[in-house]
Amino acid sequence: MGLTEEISAMRGGSGHAGRLLGEFRRTALLVPLSEGDDGGLMSGWQGGVRWIYAFTDEEAVARFAVARGAGVGSREWEYLSILGARLVDAVIPAVAGPTGVAVDVADEGGSMLFPPVVGIVPQAQAVDAVDAEAAEIEADCVGAV
Repeated sequence: MGLTEEISAMRGGSGHAGRLLGEFRRTALLVPLSEGDDGGLMSGWQGGVRWIYAFTDEEAVARFAVARGAGVGSREWEYLSILGARLVDAVIPAVAGPTGVAVDVADEGGSMLFPPVVGIVPQAQAVDAVDAEAAEIEADCVGAV
C-alpha cells in the first residue's frame, strides 16, 4: 500500500499507525517552496505548531494552490521532492519551535497530520518529550523504592 492508501485506511478506522508512519517515512513528498527570497519551505501555523505542507503528488499540490487562490495566470509553484524520513529527521531539527508535517491538506478526506511528538520527530523536537522524560524518571524512582 502507498501513503495515500495508508492515510485512507487510518481515516477509515482500519489503519495501523506503524504502517502509516513507515509509509510516510519511505515516501518522496513534494514540499512547495515559500514565496519570497528566503528559499524556505512553505508552512503555516496552527495551535502553536508550524506545519510544513507536503504532498503526495503534483495533483495534490495543484489542488492546494487552487485552494490558496492560485488561478489561471498564477505563478508556477516550485517544490522540493524529499523523503518523509529526511523531512522529519533532518529538516524539522533545523526549524525553530514545534514543527510537524501536514500531508495533502487540500484534500478534505485524504489529509493527515504528522505532529511533533515522540515517535514521529526526533525526541529533541517532540513537544511531548519532556513529559516522556519525566515519566521515565518517575518510573525509575518508583521502581527504586
